[in-house]
Amino acid sequence: MAKALVYIALLIPCLCSGKKLDCSEYSSPTTSTYLGERRCHNSGDLIFEDEFDEIDFDVWDHEITMAGGGNWEFQVYWNNRTNSYTRDSVLYLKPTLTADRFGEEFIKTGQLDLWGGQPGDLCTNPQFYGCMRVGSGSNILNPIASARLRTANKFGVLYGRFEARAKLPAGDWIWPAIWLLPVREAYGQWPSSGEIDIMESRGNRDLTQNGEQIGVQQYGATLQYGLDVQTNEWSKAHWTKNNAEGFDKEFHTYGCEWTPEYMQFSIDGEEIGRVTYPEGGMWEHGEFDTEWPGLQNPWEGQPKSAPFDREHFLVMNVAVGGTGYFPDDASNAGGKPWNNQSPTAPLEFWNAKSSWYETWNPTENNGEDAAMKIDYVKVWAI
Repeated sequence: MAKALVYIALLIPCLCSGKKLDCSEYSSPTTSTYLGERRCHNSGDLIFEDEFDEIDFDVWDHEITMAGGGNWEFQVYWNNRTNSYTRDSVLYLKPTLTADRFGEEFIKTGQLDLWGGQPGDLCTNPQFYGCMRVGSGSNILNPIASARLRTANKFGVLYGRFEARAKLPAGDWIWPAIWLLPVREAYGQWPSSGEIDIMESRGNRDLTQNGEQIGVQQYGATLQYGLDVQTNEWSKAHWTKNNAEGFDKEFHTYGCEWTPEYMQFSIDGEEIGRVTYPEGGMWEHGEFDTEWPGLQNPWEGQPKSAPFDREHFLVMNVAVGGTGYFPDDASNAGGKPWNNQSPTAPLEFWNAKSSWYETWNPTENNGEDAAMKIDYVKVWAI
């Protein structure tokens, strides 16, 4: 269980010299930080485990924001047991309607203030009007409530083998993810310092693009890296896996093996993709000199795994909608209510509630068909 194992694993002594670790007596390149204490590890050590008997607030923080993840997603994240809770040692991250709490008129005319005043009640991201919004005319408040948990201020790791056993949600426009972000943005703002997406999926049961199912029958794993949004070469480090039954029917184990030499992604032990870092590192892998001539390499002189050579923290969330992840040219059984270029996408989505809400099966199984269910998360030293 998370609290017990994190404490035990991090009691392993280490030799420290200033801010740098001397890990010469240890067999693994993996290092980790827990509550400010940095540690070395031996290969094969289980250094993090959470089996979700409860939400361990010594390990996880809730994001509290309406910022929309940089994609103008339609959810507000907050710390609420309606949207994040455990039962029978499974963590549920479940989207609901904001109107269930405040009423439909509030979405159109109310003021939602997330600034808070207690440690577990503080807005975590003010970007894109993320901490306070007022519903007005075509600019409605975020119509969905959901949850995003992270270990940002508690636990970070450099290199390791990750497993998350999860059952994915089903329902139109639901977007679950299990991923890693840098503890410190040593190479600059996103995506210069990297992002590791272990699992992303779309909840639609019948969403196709070019004849391929891209909804709940598919999940993807991706590396995000570049100087900015425009130069992000994620498509050169992106893989998908399809399952005709759908990833919402059973629990599957989503894996990532992160080493100084390669990054590998897997499901149920089967590899779906890998990057072996060339001598020129991710700059060479992304073909930046060809794709973006004249740009300066932010990882020059660093290990070839850069920007994936610094500690990252864990993130798990269920988003809904947004103006990027769901393609406009995809075909969905109930249509797509908004266009990714629309300035009023949340309103268009909300006005089409009758076309998507029933796909969440809100009146069955406590609405948990729409929830991501996480059995455990584990990290080993490589």
